[in-house]
Amino acid sequence: MSPHGLLPIGVTDCYYKRLMTSTIILLNGVGSAGKSSLAKALQEILPAPFLHIQMDTFFEMMPKKLQNHSQGFLFEETTIGGKASIKISEGPFGAQVMIGMRSAIKAMADTGNNLIIDDVILDDGFSEYQRLLAPFELLTVGVHASLETLEARERERGDRLIGLARWQYDLVQHGKTYDLDVNTETASPAEIAHQVAALI
Repeated sequence: MSPHGLLPIGVTDCYYKRLMTSTIILLNGVGSAGKSSLAKALQEILPAPFLHIQMDTFFEMMPKKLQNHSQGFLFEETTIGGKASIKISEGPFGAQVMIGMRSAIKAMADTGNNLIIDDVILDDGFSEYQRLLAPFELLTVGVHASLETLEARERERGDRLIGLARWQYDLVQHGKTYDLDVNTETASPAEIAHQVAALI
């Protein structure tokens, strides 16, 4: 084995370094903003293979009993602007899962995988991503739509908690600066995918 412990003897360090230079696209936006559709469109047009990693996948790994629980993630009814909304509180196990998710993402990148991360970042997770993924080619994309559009999509999809977009709306993008901001109301996933791809 090489000193890296990953590659057979005879594989050059030059090849190793090229293998390890992963490209990562971080999509951040409110639920129903269109991140998953954009990720799929990117997978279609990018010449290199990219894995699509969704925060929802890690949430669904949790035991059902902790998916709406103070130890995992607790969903509570509240009001914002006189309208019903759903607030999420993160418990200790939920926080542990999110830390594990980001560490797992770095591990995938460490082994040369190109990634599209599909997340709803409410806390200091954005700076944590930037720190963890600094060794790689990282492109950050803010995925936007108006609150009216997000709430309409929430109702139409039928699998979303009504009121979640309203609670997330002012939190997800607060204080964040991206390499690219896109609006899914004014362009299709395919059109936006070409905008993103032009920066890679």
